[in-house]
Amino acid sequence: MRTIPALFFIAAFQSKKIFKTCVVLARSVLLCSSVAVLALAQRPSGWSTFSGDAQRTGWAKSETDLNKDNVKKLKLLWSLKLDNAAKELNGLTVPLVTRNLITPKGFRELVLVAGASDKVFAIDSDTGKLFWQRDLPIEGAPKQKMSHWLCPNALNATPVIGPAPGSTNTNPFRGPQAVYVISSDGKLHAFNIVNGEDLLPATPFVPSFGKTWSLNLVNNVVYTTTSQGCNGVKSGVYAMDLMDPAHKVSYFQSGAAGAGIWGRAGAAMTASGKVLVETGDGPYDLEKGNMSDSVIALSEKDLKLADYYTPANRAWITRKDLDMGNMTPVVFSFRDWELVAAAGKEGVLYLLDAKSLGGADHRTPLFRSPLYTNEEVNFAARGFWGALSTWQDPSGTRWLYAPAWGPPSPDAKFPLQYGATPNGGIMAFKLDVQDGKPVLVPTWNSRDMSVPEPVVIANGLVFALSDGDCPQQSNANGGILSSQDRATQAGNAVLYALDAFTGAELFSSGDTIHGFTHFSAPVVSDGRVYVVTHDSTVYSFGLGQ
Repeated sequence: MRTIPALFFIAAFQSKKIFKTCVVLARSVLLCSSVAVLALAQRPSGWSTFSGDAQRTGWAKSETDLNKDNVKKLKLLWSLKLDNAAKELNGLTVPLVTRNLITPKGFRELVLVAGASDKVFAIDSDTGKLFWQRDLPIEGAPKQKMSHWLCPNALNATPVIGPAPGSTNTNPFRGPQAVYVISSDGKLHAFNIVNGEDLLPATPFVPSFGKTWSLNLVNNVVYTTTSQGCNGVKSGVYAMDLMDPAHKVSYFQSGAAGAGIWGRAGAAMTASGKVLVETGDGPYDLEKGNMSDSVIALSEKDLKLADYYTPANRAWITRKDLDMGNMTPVVFSFRDWELVAAAGKEGVLYLLDAKSLGGADHRTPLFRSPLYTNEEVNFAARGFWGALSTWQDPSGTRWLYAPAWGPPSPDAKFPLQYGATPNGGIMAFKLDVQDGKPVLVPTWNSRDMSVPEPVVIANGLVFALSDGDCPQQSNANGGILSSQDRATQAGNAVLYALDAFTGAELFSSGDTIHGFTHFSAPVVSDGRVYVVTHDSTVYSFGLGQ
């Protein structure tokens, strides 16, 4: 007798309508074994948020299709130029991927991206064809009529996939799913992931035309961060409880001026539910709520200050415009610690105890590295940028990967190197313990990249993107470059696959990708790697099997 694949029953709970169809079909067949169902149900899948998880690790734990032996066979499967107008340097957000999705057209894996011109797209990952599209209605107009790459008046935050509004399920890939998006006018939207239909009326979340960053979604609370003071919007963290019928919004202001939170991945989450961010330059006065160039921990939902770490040389960091706010911290376990790794433009790395970020005086990290990059103290095109990534290899060794803009400092010694890196590269570190505290041990520095984005680790591979962007912010006379100036000087993005243990190059896309990307990252899911570019094109690489 026939059996229905377990996958059918797992995915069949996407909607009540489809579930009823499943019941009718099930009358004439036998259910597969509960063991098989359980095995599939427990398999992690897809890519629901920037860096793949709420801790912002960048680790694609379930990826097994790509490995060191076959990754050299990667090829372009498809590319799709979307109907989206770039705004300043903003084009498309980092892709999200959902798999085993049951639709009226059968099972689908969809790739979702949002566009700067307030659009959302779902693409069939097998065919590269558009599955659905939504144009977001925008209310009002920006106070700042003239946009700029710093304040583009655009949709900027990478969306997040999670349980549909009102669902008590907390797994982003079980039960009815939604994709949550913040439009440029500050409203939160939730769309049915299967067809793009509204699941939540456009709901005010953040002030209009601020600059928001990647959404995070934990326990039915959605988070975002703001920076740069665009259209008068103060820097801080916002949270909305999706289970509250009133959709209450909580807010933490990181500073009266400056203190921007513009790490690529937005906020990270600890195991205990604390919300972690890094802040940028600005005034520092705790009594007045000004917390520049610090790592801050906030309580879940209500965003009350729970803890913080401020470097001892914060005043110098601020004076030299070496923001820490340009990075998102990453949270991970190591030995008996839950650690937080942080960095910034200065070019040093920090390891903090998630239970006590800076010790009793809030100034003492578990580990502060020597200077690894940015010897020239350049605020624009040097230092660590974007987000850190981490994984634990099969032997139990914990690794940390940092996208460095510019060359290593003269005193930075990496046992494995692949030539000079004047433009930047990926720096890899192993974690160890010395004198009872965790430390970072330099292990390898990659080939040259211009400029590197946050990486994804998958099955012993590191997928890195050299974005081709022009990171310079000013010209030889000290004048600020326009978006057009920077775009004119940009090159093309290149996707690399590196050996996660040695940094050796295993694959390069060469000149396959046309054009550059800005503040982005690659995504890996089910044997495919996705990249977007400023001209609103999505690229899919795979083995073609």
